[in-house]
Amino acid sequence: MEHLDVAALRESYSGVGLHARDLAADPLTQFGSWFTDAVGAGLPEPNAMILSTVDADGRPSARTVLLKGYGPEGFRFFTNHRSRKARAIEADPRVALLFPWHPLRRQVIVEGVAERLSREESEEYFRTRPHGSQLGAWASEYQSAVVAHRDEVESRFAELATRWPDEVPMPDFWGGYRVLPASVEFWQGRTNRLHDRLRYRRAHPDEGVEWVIERLRP
Repeated sequence: MEHLDVAALRESYSGVGLHARDLAADPLTQFGSWFTDAVGAGLPEPNAMILSTVDADGRPSARTVLLKGYGPEGFRFFTNHRSRKARAIEADPRVALLFPWHPLRRQVIVEGVAERLSREESEEYFRTRPHGSQLGAWASEYQSAVVAHRDEVESRFAELATRWPDEVPMPDFWGGYRVLPASVEFWQGRTNRLHDRLRYRRAHPDEGVEWVIERLRP
């Protein structure tokens, strides 16, 4: 079988540059503008983001999760509290998020600290989930654990569907997290790999502002 020459795969970027003067004063407002662009461009699952964590032994891991809210308080997502990601967050709440909007030649990279949402906040979102997704949260009680056969999960799902044909209570082991950003980088692809990278970072007390915008070398 002939191997694909991976090193030869490349794409030239072109487009409008990114300038600090055009950015919003805070990163969440700027994120909202770019997120609207991503939705308007018809990107598949524009709210998909890569969540990176490090566990108690320093082992990194990453996975794709879905953004389920954002605002001045940060970025929200929901998961199983017994999952690998949740256990890592409990050991070290420092995380990173990456939104890879490749068709727009854009990325957003968030670094910050994750904290649990209240049960009330989690239940409010859980009630909006489709019935099957609510049952799915129960069917995979020990997310990330080894399972011998898929049949075990599907059998559990069928059992739960019979138990709760309508309203499904939220599991005690399920809920949301809020990522409080310490820095947010906006990355715009440019020609000759001279990409624009502008990062918001939380200002020091003596800087007199909440956020400082810095340009990073490409």
